[in-house]
Amino acid sequence: MTPILRFLRGHRTDPAAVRPLLLVLLSSTALLYGVGLGSSGWANSFYSAAVQAGAQSWKAFFFGSTDAANAITVDKAPGALWPMDLFARCFGVNAWSILLPQALAGVASVGLLYVTVRRWYGPAAGLIAGAVLALTPVATLMFRYNNPDALLVLVLVAATYCVTRAAERGSGWWLASAGLLVGYGFLVKMLQAFLVLPAFVLVYLFAAPIRPVRKLGQLTVAGLVLLISAGWWILAVALVPAADRPYIGGSQHNSALELAFGYNGLGRISGAETGGLGNTNWDVGWARLLGTQMGTQIGWLLPAAVLALGAGLWMTRRAPLGDRTRAGFVLWGGWLVVTGAVFSFAQGIVHPYYSVALAPAVGALCGMGAVLVWRRRAVPAARVVLAGTVAIGAVLAGVLLARTDWQPWLRVVVPMLGLTAAVLLLVVHRLPRALARTVLVGALVASCVAPGAYSVATVTAEHRGAMPSAGPAGSGMPGGGHGPGHRRKGGGPARHGGGPFGTVEPGKELASRLRANTDAYTWVAATIGSDNAAGYQLASGAPVLAIGGYNGTDPAPTLARFQENVRSHKIHYFIESRLMGMHGGAERTGSDESQRIESWVKQHFAATTVEGTTIYDLTE
Repeated sequence: MTPILRFLRGHRTDPAAVRPLLLVLLSSTALLYGVGLGSSGWANSFYSAAVQAGAQSWKAFFFGSTDAANAITVDKAPGALWPMDLFARCFGVNAWSILLPQALAGVASVGLLYVTVRRWYGPAAGLIAGAVLALTPVATLMFRYNNPDALLVLVLVAATYCVTRAAERGSGWWLASAGLLVGYGFLVKMLQAFLVLPAFVLVYLFAAPIRPVRKLGQLTVAGLVLLISAGWWILAVALVPAADRPYIGGSQHNSALELAFGYNGLGRISGAETGGLGNTNWDVGWARLLGTQMGTQIGWLLPAAVLALGAGLWMTRRAPLGDRTRAGFVLWGGWLVVTGAVFSFAQGIVHPYYSVALAPAVGALCGMGAVLVWRRRAVPAARVVLAGTVAIGAVLAGVLLARTDWQPWLRVVVPMLGLTAAVLLLVVHRLPRALARTVLVGALVASCVAPGAYSVATVTAEHRGAMPSAGPAGSGMPGGGHGPGHRRKGGGPARHGGGPFGTVEPGKELASRLRANTDAYTWVAATIGSDNAAGYQLASGAPVLAIGGYNGTDPAPTLARFQENVRSHKIHYFIESRLMGMHGGAERTGSDESQRIESWVKQHFAATTVEGTTIYDLTE
């Protein structure tokens, strides 16, 4: 029997209803994540352009270049791009082929979360965990989007499954597999993948039924596997001469190590991100996860997960050291607390959609806690915990819904349903068994109505740009990528998302100019910032040079190198652009080469306006 069939069949001890419920969960998730998948177009054009480049050039594929001429890379390792690149090579470069891997990752994540939680807590807990993950609005957003976060979630859930298998018998092979997966997670989104490691190590040290010396040896081997899995690409980049590869975007010294541990690593925590745009997150503290930016993304069942964690640890406080029930709460609770703490207190840029990394832990803790506390419902304290959790969730749902103008009736109905369920849970021990289960199901449904409705609204809205936000059209933060873009006066390019990092869509005349005689140039155009370049590149189908990388703050190319390329007639046009931190706005750090290039172009070439956009022909 294949692993998939064995998975769908379930365990022989599972109740008869488990398999059809699991099939409903997975098929519903596939529908939620897959319907109208291409409605958001290129979604994050920055990554879509890199996929286009990787589909045209194997060198761009390996390094993660933003263009097929390999001028500069994206500001991440390329692990998240590789599946999309392969799909684009098989099915062509289009929105569907780029976004399908994310939807598949979402369905797989829900299935793997079910399997992982089910092993130690039973099928009911697994089903609840999977449903909570599937209906978390930010998960619905990111599993339909081409940012790295979707693949990161899948990889980390798979790694957690490996850790649970390793802890059951003290298996070094399963533990090494977890290290391999976390290492790949580093290539997907760098140091963020390592936030689960404290929980992994702690659980294995206390739960694996083998001698301490053997545990330490296996952890050492797994650590070496992780180091190799995470570091081989970094080493390969270091060994390739700089002249033979693209510039490493996001770094100031053309270094992948600097990218990993600076701009994408410790700089995100301290706020000292050289080349970044300064700290735009002022709501530092635990309240950030329930605040105006992250609350509607992940906050709906976050208090329930925290209460479940506390209840689980308290109820298992007298259990033996290697008790699996407690180990599971340490595992998923450690994931939630460490990742949540980093997101809450980071001084650098933390986008709301990063919170999708919390969704598996929230789902797991909700499922585990609901089953554990329900089994002890005869105890008054357990009923109070159940009722209090549902009541708090109901009130919070009303608060979060009140922050938008979307479906105002929900902010009344959902709290009423939740509070009614909470009251019934206080007397559930007096009810007949069948009716008691009905009350529990009703409480679960009441808890999931608001995030589920918000997820459906996420599917029906258009999301584009670098900073998407889950929810109905118009509910996102500025630049959140909701709804259609606007077209500048004069018919210039539409910038979707409304913010400084939206998707540039050139008009027909400008796009036609870019597509003319493309074989004569290495780059059909150059512009400051990767998002700007991406829009023109996707429209023309030919490489566009992203001066300064993502933020326009990387020293690539230098003015001298740019001048050399112009003299060699490698670049056709320079397109004037606007980017946050260049002309007012957030504080700008890093290189000023992009500004020097722009000044030189304006001094030596004549400007032409095409559909509201200023361009310079560098061949005249």
